[in-house]
Amino acid sequence: MTTATNSGTSPALRGFRQVQRLAYDCAEAVAARLEPGVSERQAARMQREWLRRRGVRDWFHLPFAWFGDRTAFTGFRVPLQFFPTDRRLEPGMPFILDMAPVFGGCTADIGYSGSLGVNPVQDRLMADLEAHRELILREVRERRPLREIYEDVDRLMVRQGYANRHRAYPFGVIAHKVDRVRQRRWSPQVFGFGVQSLKGLAADALHGHREGWSPLWSPYRFSDHPPRPGLWAVEPHLGFRGTGAKFEEILVVTDSRDPEESAFWLDDDLPHVRRWAEEK
Repeated sequence: MTTATNSGTSPALRGFRQVQRLAYDCAEAVAARLEPGVSERQAARMQREWLRRRGVRDWFHLPFAWFGDRTAFTGFRVPLQFFPTDRRLEPGMPFILDMAPVFGGCTADIGYSGSLGVNPVQDRLMADLEAHRELILREVRERRPLREIYEDVDRLMVRQGYANRHRAYPFGVIAHKVDRVRQRRWSPQVFGFGVQSLKGLAADALHGHREGWSPLWSPYRFSDHPPRPGLWAVEPHLGFRGTGAKFEEILVVTDSRDPEESAFWLDDDLPHVRRWAEEK
């Protein structure tokens, strides 16, 4: 397994690392409190309240929670279906918690997969996601076009016997850029997304359109360019017969000619990475 260099602890990245860890701490804390009968809406509220008690006041997007076959986005056709519902958790049911807090002007966007008790299918999906993390890092370091890397992720999923569920996201994205967000006293949301973060993404989209790159990593032509330096929230999402699993974390891309410094995961001390190490 590839290990991040110590660049992940540089002053410029320290705030992003801290808020990403805060989000994963929240996911683990909320996952430990889930029990039969808890709804997606309640789980999303638990995430919001946990983070607000620790000073979070702004969001790239408010927390999501998906239970059962909704972890594989079964039947999703419109964006409103992503929002939490009254679906209630049952023993053995898989779940995904997804949140994107902004803290100290730094953004994180994370995804945490688990189940209420034993779920062998999701366990297998999680184990097989390790190969996707390694493939993405390797090919970004090779400066392959983002669209080609996306297609290679697709091919790996097919070989593993899974369906690509990140295609269900708007624009089919597997990743998007994140950046610093100007802090305001009042931080409104529109359809669950922070206004300040949306402004930053829109500015990146406009700037990138002029220069031939996109802040969205998708299977479409606008992602047919080499990795753009910056921070990317990457989320490969596997599905198999009504069960889904994913991770989401920040990949750092630089303009360094040193392969190991040209791209690295911001933090290797995350729940899914520790899980893979323990399984080995």
